[in-house]
Amino acid sequence: MALSGDTVAILGLGLIGGSLARALRQSGFSRHFIGYGHREPSLRRGVELGVIDEFTLDLDEVLARADIVVLCAPTLVAADMLADILRRCDGRESPPVLTDVASVKGNLLAAAKDALQGEMPPNLVLGHPIAGSERSGVDASSAGLFVNHRVILTPVAGNDPEAVALVRAMWASTGADVVDMAVEEHDAVLAATSHLPHVLAYALVDALASADASEDIFRFAAGGFRDFTRIASSDPVMWRDIAIANKNALLTVMDSFTEHLSDLRGAVEQEDAQRILETFSRAKRARDEFAAMLAERGQSSP
Repeated sequence: MALSGDTVAILGLGLIGGSLARALRQSGFSRHFIGYGHREPSLRRGVELGVIDEFTLDLDEVLARADIVVLCAPTLVAADMLADILRRCDGRESPPVLTDVASVKGNLLAAAKDALQGEMPPNLVLGHPIAGSERSGVDASSAGLFVNHRVILTPVAGNDPEAVALVRAMWASTGADVVDMAVEEHDAVLAATSHLPHVLAYALVDALASADASEDIFRFAAGGFRDFTRIASSDPVMWRDIAIANKNALLTVMDSFTEHLSDLRGAVEQEDAQRILETFSRAKRARDEFAAMLAERGQSSP
């Protein structure tokens, strides 16, 4: 019998989980939505908003009733929850299809295998939507959050092809562009394109806030500073967890950036105008190409 996506359980009802539920309801891919979590006010709010139809604080009930379970907890918490879920599902004849939205895949894959003594659960399809907002919580959720955005799936040997196909169809129904990537490649790419920029933004704002002239620095900061540091308004607990979960890949790109910044510092110190210009020009070309890629996908340039 073909796998169904009729009933979807959202574990951790925030921006991403709420937006996914809204998008799946709007597209008609799924008809019934169950919320689960430890913050009952957020779950009640989800019902009030019509994002979910009901909620429960009983995880076993979720696993018994849902066709698809989407784990939307913070990265480190998600690994522990996934291991617990897999142990609860072990031996069940028809467990739900499991997927997630975490920004790091390697730690979840390791947690899954540890929970089942090295085996890869066939019903687990790890995924990551490349979409978000500085706003958080179910009140910020939107059915259009994933339209024209990438969703990366990281299927591995041992996955049930039908489970992979169901998760792929689920995300495609939200208007997302679904692509496949190896777990290691995903974590390396995200470390460079998402995790490092957040680390840099936090570090810059923290350094300037600690400066003697911090009041004047922020008073006279212009649009460039606002745009570059915008992501430092993101949830610091979430990004702390991401930095730890993706430690090795993040350290690699941090070391590479530190070396590059040191070279540029040397060029400034030596007043090497040509080397500075070459660095800035290469960066501009790369940024312009990136903006053109976004435009082709129907996204505005950030």
